[in-house]
Amino acid sequence: MPQGVVEIGKSLDATHTLFKKPRRSNSGQTVFFEKPVHILAGGSVVANREGEGPVGNFFDNVIADHDKEKNFEHAEIRMLKESILHAVQKSGLLLSDIDMLLSGDLLNQITTSNYVARDLGLPYIGLYSACSTMSQALAIGGCFLNAGYFDHVACATVSHFATAERQYRHPLEYGAQRPPYAQWTVTGAGCTVLARDVKATTGSGVRLTSATFGKVVDMGITDVANMGAAMAPAALDTLLALLDDTGYRPEEFDLILTGDLGKLGSDVLRELAAEQGYALGQNYTDCGTLIYDNTQKCYQGGSGAGCSASVFNSYILDRMQEGYYKRVAFLATGALMSPQSCYQGESIPCISHAVVVER
Repeated sequence: MPQGVVEIGKSLDATHTLFKKPRRSNSGQTVFFEKPVHILAGGSVVANREGEGPVGNFFDNVIADHDKEKNFEHAEIRMLKESILHAVQKSGLLLSDIDMLLSGDLLNQITTSNYVARDLGLPYIGLYSACSTMSQALAIGGCFLNAGYFDHVACATVSHFATAERQYRHPLEYGAQRPPYAQWTVTGAGCTVLARDVKATTGSGVRLTSATFGKVVDMGITDVANMGAAMAPAALDTLLALLDDTGYRPEEFDLILTGDLGKLGSDVLRELAAEQGYALGQNYTDCGTLIYDNTQKCYQGGSGAGCSASVFNSYILDRMQEGYYKRVAFLATGALMSPQSCYQGESIPCISHAVVVER
């Protein structure tokens, strides 16, 4: 069991009356799904370093960073495509059954997702929410399905260490030294297949029950290596909205999971939440702290859009299907910067979107 994760076998109170009727929260940030939004399956593909981490056995496929590909960008395209195909195959659907692909990545003009959408031939909406793209896609996909517009939606995202690092920080050949508070961009991809209806013999038994759309929060941090500290206030802002809108207390979740704050950012979030009167206990952890262990020398842990996507669509969904987790709040976090804004010394606006996932 990865450090920091507590498996809770006891069922939570089934009498909670939150979803008696469809409604939107008073704040306008949370949408409650009156009709079930089912998670059929998740797919995940990572590289060697991620496959050697604490949750490595849960990923669908582990490949070399650039195995049989001529450059890192092509490797990133391959990983995203494979994660989508894994999820669709595990869902029992055909690729032609997918009504809409919601996908994004970290590269300029979300080029990876565009090329994958071209290759798969699916109706496509490109998303950009940096490292919070996975929860953003789930939230938007849930809204589409709950409204009855589509039957099946695939939500996916990806990141690659080599492509993201040379875009946002330094080309790898520079050999630039990393500060101790930095994180390691995950080379990985994840996809979730959502459905409006499921047969009795299909589906994972897991569904989305609400989505909380975050606000952009900018605390004035300009250090592009200090992602955890930059994103933690945005995670807090969305978490407070989720708790206020739903009426849940933190302890009513089997797991509160942030996207990729890493060790430092997770500590900052705990402190900020405590100042607001919320103690985040052992049922809180972060995808960035789950994907690597201390021996891998990844500084504060994982980051990148593929971090939360790969962990959520492997370890978390597997544990939910097995019944260890009954109610999970998933809040991926993203830094909405561009290479130009970084080089010009601008501060880093951040955002976090959340979904509540229940079995």
